[in-house]
Amino acid sequence: MTAEPHPEAATLLERSHRLGADPRNTNYAGGNTSAKGTATDPVTGQDVELMWVKGSGGDLGTLAHSGLAALRLDRLRALTEVYPGVEREDEMVAAFDYCLHGKGGAAPSIDTAMHGLVDAAHVDHLHPDSGIALACAADGEALTKECFGNHVVWVPWRRPGFQLGLDIAAIKKANPQAIGCILGGHGITAWGDTSAECEANSLRIIRTAEEFLTARGKTDPFGPVVHPALPEAERRARAAALAPVLRGLASTDRPQVGHFTDNDTVLDFVSRAEHPRLSALGTSCPDHFLRTKVRPLVLDLPPDAPLDETITRLKELHTTYRTDYAAYYNNHATPDSPPMRGADPAIVLIPGVGMFSYGKDKQTARVAGEFYVNAINVMRGAEAVSTYSPIEESEKFRIEYWALEEAKLQRMPKPKPLATRIALVTGAGSGIGKAIAHRLVAEGACVVVADINADSAAAVAQELGGPDKATAVTADVTSEEQIKAAFAQAALDFGGVDILVNNAGISISKPLLETTTQDWDLQHTIMARGSFLASREAARTFIAQNMGGDIVYITSKNAVFAGPNNIAYSATKADQAHQVRLLAAELGEHGIRVNGVNPDGVVQGSGIFASGWGAQRAAVYGVPEEKLGEFYAQRTLLKREVLPTHVANAVFTLVGGDLTHTTGLHIPVDAGVAAAFLR
Repeated sequence: MTAEPHPEAATLLERSHRLGADPRNTNYAGGNTSAKGTATDPVTGQDVELMWVKGSGGDLGTLAHSGLAALRLDRLRALTEVYPGVEREDEMVAAFDYCLHGKGGAAPSIDTAMHGLVDAAHVDHLHPDSGIALACAADGEALTKECFGNHVVWVPWRRPGFQLGLDIAAIKKANPQAIGCILGGHGITAWGDTSAECEANSLRIIRTAEEFLTARGKTDPFGPVVHPALPEAERRARAAALAPVLRGLASTDRPQVGHFTDNDTVLDFVSRAEHPRLSALGTSCPDHFLRTKVRPLVLDLPPDAPLDETITRLKELHTTYRTDYAAYYNNHATPDSPPMRGADPAIVLIPGVGMFSYGKDKQTARVAGEFYVNAINVMRGAEAVSTYSPIEESEKFRIEYWALEEAKLQRMPKPKPLATRIALVTGAGSGIGKAIAHRLVAEGACVVVADINADSAAAVAQELGGPDKATAVTADVTSEEQIKAAFAQAALDFGGVDILVNNAGISISKPLLETTTQDWDLQHTIMARGSFLASREAARTFIAQNMGGDIVYITSKNAVFAGPNNIAYSATKADQAHQVRLLAAELGEHGIRVNGVNPDGVVQGSGIFASGWGAQRAAVYGVPEEKLGEFYAQRTLLKREVLPTHVANAVFTLVGGDLTHTTGLHIPVDAGVAAAFLR
């Protein structure tokens, strides 16, 4: 049984959740909160003063007790006696570990000193857009005094760390009337004797700053509109066309997942005359630029420029961006700086269309975009009352390539085999397709669940973890328009596609003389035509991305096995099997691999078998329908029934990274059917 948290820790969690639930108060995973109190030392039985503080990582809105670090205040405060000075302040982070109390909990963050050294029972450090707007205004100190009088004190920019904690502690002591401070270029810190008072002071600072910016600010801080947003349908079509190209560019150094944003905040910003100037200045709050990079890539063409001209220009701008980023690194790097992590942009702004953001997974890409929206709000607030003036580029570099940040990155878990890869699986609402989708997500991929049944697709996508893991599209694979729409949606949701699994299928079992032209046409249209349409669209996406790709066909042992009463189904499966060979030969020059999986009859969980195929095949073989799986198993060499997960295993084997030099292959997953051996 998990022990109940200390009452002060429980109150801290409640406060954190309320503050973190409102994006006006702080950005995702930004800021930290703390509470001090007395507990019993389990060793001595004596009372000991403790501090609970949000540890490294985590998000205030979802903070759990395990995300708190508990430290002894006497030991933490004693660190001031051994503090070696600002040039060696990073050493203090390791010293925090020697102040921890009890087992478990999170690792103390760089902001621990700010909370422990400030003489207040409760402390909040937050990153509200309104507070950062004042913190990043050219005359932020004067504006802070105008906005708050002497109740909120200005603290000049200093990189987070032990010295900043000492600075804030000294400022609070010297200003007993103050409820908090504005941290130049960074955010806000507030305090109180009780949790309620601290929360009230935080909200007072945030709301007062919001009201000040609104009342005193200009109505058009970004200048006049020069590039109005395209109409929604045209805008999203343009975004879908650009997304694979942009994802390929953003993945030059390492593969990335993409996210598209075209909310009102972004569209207004990129429509205005001042957005190129402000974008070039970059973001300021450390939480912002650590995720968005020092500045975005900004397209300098109007929204109605021809698509091919736009793509050519984006490639030119990307080359320039990489050159400039390398110069930024070389200008500021020291002999002990970590190696350059990559020169590709994390944010791309397209006037009239919106914003593309990139990261190592969908959540990281989405959050990067959210942080740039925060940055736009900060720029708007600062420009409304003053001039936006972020911290110096050299300071940004010191944080981006901070040894402590590098250490945090090195502690991250090893990526899963399919991390950064995006799969589209047809017929994924049930049976084999559903099992494949589950396996691919489990291995780190993002999956677009495509199915003719919208409800089934949506249910599977939800099972897989929702929008950061999987999205659903309604797709009749016989429809050229719906296939194109499915890939367009994949481009908007994740940036593109890397893996196509042609799984959608149907089967009608009849003798030759009873097989109608409708039976023949239906099966060939769904499987032969459907897989052709999906593969063609996948190839277009893969080539635009220039990142290679995988196409996997779920064919059947029937592609090579001649059984009775199955002319239409087996013929179309043979068609699919030869598509594998043809496309492997054609697409290899683009780094695209095409392979197939030949299962035996998969009865359990199969939509095809449940829809009448099972009864038809059972009648052909003279066995009860409920025994059909056992019948199939007994005719194999291994005497084992083939399940959807076995097919999913084969798909992962093909795309998981080990068979990099394999294309044009069919893998039997039939437990050994000698008549279906490949020759």
